Amino acid sequence: MSDSKLIVAVPSKGRLQENANAFFARAGLDVVQGRGARDYRGVLKGVDNVEIAFLSASDITAHLAQGSVHMGVTGEDLVRETIPDAASKVELLTPLGFGHANVVVATPQAWIDVRNMADLADVAAAYRTKRGQRMRVATKYINLTRRYFADNGVADYRIVESLGATEGAPAAGQAELIVDITTTGATLKANALKVLDDGVMLRSEANLVASTTATWDETAREAARLILARIAAEEEARTTREVRAFVPELSESKLKKGAAKFSARLRGRGQDGHVMLACPKADAPDLAEWLIKHGAETVTVGQVDYVFTAKNPLWEKLAKRLG
Repeated sequence: MSDSKLIVAVPSKGRLQENANAFFARAGLDVVQGRGARDYRGVLKGVDNVEIAFLSASDITAHLAQGSVHMGVTGEDLVRETIPDAASKVELLTPLGFGHANVVVATPQAWIDVRNMADLADVAAAYRTKRGQRMRVATKYINLTRRYFADNGVADYRIVESLGATEGAPAAGQAELIVDITTTGATLKANALKVLDDGVMLRSEANLVASTTATWDETAREAARLILARIAAEEEARTTREVRAFVPELSESKLKKGAAKFSARLRGRGQDGHVMLACPKADAPDLAEWLIKHGAETVTVGQVDYVFTAKNPLWEKLAKRLG
């Protein structure tokens, strides 16, 4: 780890890299790759004392666990699967809105009487009694599978580690069922597999993850605070709308009740009756109708680029873990 720099690991190629770069760019932070695509070090334009490390998603998770990077962009599924006691070593700061995939338990569609994990436990026990061997589960997610099956009382099985296309294992006679990652479920259906009703083990997506085992000196902390302030400001702006209206007859108490009804926050009120509120994007039209009902002639709804606040929820979350 470089001295007095915050090390941020991002995916080194493909769609994940593009999405990670776009995520930082939305917050006004451009990822710059030193001497081109072959350079594995870069900078985050807009914040000093930050070094970008370009790594594979799985390597990012390993480096976070070791503390050789401070923060990184990687999938929650990799964090949960590959880091023992992940909660003690990393902090998932915020989901990033891309890299969505579910880790699921899938059985052959022909198993019409197996709908949930309780059914699977019964079938597994019967399978062992009848055949004298445990049912095989093909998967790359060994640790997640063990934890989830234990939590659901499924004991009579053994894991067959999958090195190739997991969804093909039952048809090839290599396993009776699988645990795998899926986005649309189309590949599972194409292989005559179905997801159990309670078989979604993890709804994963890319996250900004912080290492709590890294060395966090004052320089690294300040750089992280600045980055997280921008990310939080962009997220607040993207997910909320600014609502303005002129409602001189609307009392303070009624305005507060209305704001609460639409999960809105009052950002300003002039003595002349002008009000400014911020509310979730989906609630903005209903809030506008409510304001019109209470005397507004015109309501404007707009989006701003950033909303910086005195409290930085992402930094506070990390700082609490770091102590």
